[in-house]
Amino acid sequence: MTRSYDLVAMGRCGVDIYPLDHGVGLEDVERFGKFLGGSATNVTVAAARYGRRAAIITRTGRDPFGRFVRRALRGFGVDDAFAGEVDGPPTPVTFCEIFPPDHFPLYFYRYPTAPDLMIEPDEVPLEAVREAGVFWATVTGLSQEPSRSAHFAAWQARGRRAHTVLDLDYRPMFWPDAGEAGAQIGKALEQVTVAVGNREECEVAVGESDPQRAADALLERGVELAIVKQGPKGVLAATADERVEVPPFPVAVVNGLGAGDAFGGALVHGLLSGWALTRILRFANVAGAIVAGRLECADAMPTEAEVEAGLSGALPQNGEEER
Repeated sequence: MTRSYDLVAMGRCGVDIYPLDHGVGLEDVERFGKFLGGSATNVTVAAARYGRRAAIITRTGRDPFGRFVRRALRGFGVDDAFAGEVDGPPTPVTFCEIFPPDHFPLYFYRYPTAPDLMIEPDEVPLEAVREAGVFWATVTGLSQEPSRSAHFAAWQARGRRAHTVLDLDYRPMFWPDAGEAGAQIGKALEQVTVAVGNREECEVAVGESDPQRAADALLERGVELAIVKQGPKGVLAATADERVEVPPFPVAVVNGLGAGDAFGGALVHGLLSGWALTRILRFANVAGAIVAGRLECADAMPTEAEVEAGLSGALPQNGEEER
């Protein structure tokens, strides 16, 4: 019998090569750190930090970085049973530049394709997807075949069960154009019950960047919960009968790239805990802010105690706190 999970996510994995020298371009960086990365992967790690049983459906190359990914997943308490290897492309690496507070150029090395886009529909662990408390997928997985068909096979098996989440994680470098992305996202929204994205991602998905109108448009597509992240203006969440906005949590930014995934893992924890919407958003906001105040992504995901300390005002906010 397939093990049951609180969270099954499907999507990107890889290795983040992040500079230890900040405020300079990559051509001038002399020291780097190596970390587990990939949006869906980071969400599983974040959920595991809260004690959730999490698994990732992904692929790596048959190479040392692939071995590192699986070892790191296990180290974080994420089940790697569905993180297989493929022949051909290597495990992706991602570089960034760090110019706080809000300039973090990303350079993805995953061309012409990446292993996590090579998942075949008949390789999806349908029972695990169907039975998971939360199934999480991202828009990147829709950018190429066979991954696109694999995602729709997973959604068909799940049958739009509660807590079927689409992260509107739109990355223009993975798509021929925004129109194609919007068309595929439109089809995907018919399969999910929760959609979460920032204003720019919402504009690609539903043609609206105004938070209130974007939330309305997502609800009109049939999702039960629409979440629109507004950066320094906080976050909006809407259901058919409730609308909540919470302000951002202040933090000295070190690297903002993992904040959205930290928000996602906290969202998963809140949904599974049955919390009120306001509490979920406040908790997720603090989780994201904590990670923005650290260099790494997966390695930086906070524990529940750390987030609760932030909510109570007991967490240092200088971006240099020790883990």
